[in-house]
Amino acid sequence: HVQMVESGGGSVQAGGSLRLSCAASGYTYSDYCMAWFRQAPGKEREGVAGIASDGSTSYADSVKGRFTISQDGAKTTLTLQMNSLQPDDTAMYFCAAARTIYCFIDLPSTFTSWGQGTQVTVS
Repeated sequence: HVQMVESGGGSVQAGGSLRLSCAASGYTYSDYCMAWFRQAPGKEREGVAGIASDGSTSYADSVKGRFTISQDGAKTTLTLQMNSLQPDDTAMYFCAAARTIYCFIDLPSTFTSWGQGTQVTVS
């Protein structure tokens, strides 16, 4: 069973930066996608960024050029560096894992393991 625990959320002023981390454990398969999603009150969960097992990355259009997803060499820590934050980025952020070769961040149903979420508030 894959376990994922996020950290690093908080409050920041518009234009500021935050760095989210996700500690992942318990998965043994080699083909996977690790991703970040977010959900604002009253809105559907949306994919923010994903990184496949070959290191290829994908981003939502709304965060391209501002957010960067990365993974440590041991592939146990997933990171989301968020720069130039805007109030529209306010949401609960979740890390997730999918046993797929490629990342389909527009299909949350493909992700089978989820963290509990960390709140990001931009004012």
